[in-house]
Amino acid sequence: MKRGRRWAAAMLAVWMVLALAGCGASTGAAAEATASVSMADSAGGYGMSNGTAMPAAVEETAETDAGEAGDSGTIQERKMIHRAELELETTDFDQAVADLADLTERMGGYYESSTVADRGSDYRWANYTIRVPADQYSAFLDQAGTLCHETWRNTTQDDVSEAYYDVQGRLTTQRVKLERLQALLEQAENMEDIITIESAISETQESIDRLSGSLQHYDSMVDYATVHINLNEVYQLSTVQQTPAGFAQRLGNAFAGGWRGFLTGMESLVVALAYGWMWILLLAVIVAVVIRLGRRRSLKLPGRTKQADKPDDKPPQT
Repeated sequence: MKRGRRWAAAMLAVWMVLALAGCGASTGAAAEATASVSMADSAGGYGMSNGTAMPAAVEETAETDAGEAGDSGTIQERKMIHRAELELETTDFDQAVADLADLTERMGGYYESSTVADRGSDYRWANYTIRVPADQYSAFLDQAGTLCHETWRNTTQDDVSEAYYDVQGRLTTQRVKLERLQALLEQAENMEDIITIESAISETQESIDRLSGSLQHYDSMVDYATVHINLNEVYQLSTVQQTPAGFAQRLGNAFAGGWRGFLTGMESLVVALAYGWMWILLLAVIVAVVIRLGRRRSLKLPGRTKQADKPDDKPPQT
């Protein structure tokens, strides 16, 4: 009985071997399947019998592993981007520029861009883009407003927490996927599988580089606030007045403001004329020459000369 069972088992094994050999004789897939199964067992169960489906399987497994390691999408800490715009005035431009530079250095910030020019009337202006640490942002704005005369301020805050942690989660997934693909590549023996895995590794590395760059950009914008400053040199600082109590005070303020505006306009006109005195002188000479030539031509006209020499024939009236 036992001998019959052994004989039947042996015959069944031979039949299975012959069947596998017959299938593998035409395609040579038996050896590849065996290698694929062994690599799948050693690298976590990724089937490599279908080279095109393998990267997708690795992607799904990487997402699962990343999720088990920790929920990267959970907002652990708010990621805020702070921006501000300041309009400042000063009667001592050089001192204001030096004070802003000193304040930026003390706060641990730096100048991202700087532009200084004059308006053509001895009054200068400057545009700065300054980056300061986020924890020094409020202190910097307050102190900048005391160094110069602040006329306008605008602040904005952008919450990028959701986008930040989404990029962070995708980056974690791609790194896990890269580790899985590298493990498969070490075990791969079939050339087709090697080419497929190397292509998937290249694409995954590109995704990691792109996501890493996005995350670094977010970190830079979150860690350092951006402050745009427009500094103007003026003859007299703008006054910030309270709401007048009555008609008399409003009328007085109107007269005072009109007088200051008139003086400022006259000063600007005199300065502009001083800058263009050469053109004014040249224009005056041209006008004088044109008038003189016009007079000479009018004196030389024949009709005008005869009319001047002709006596008056009308008899005097009595």
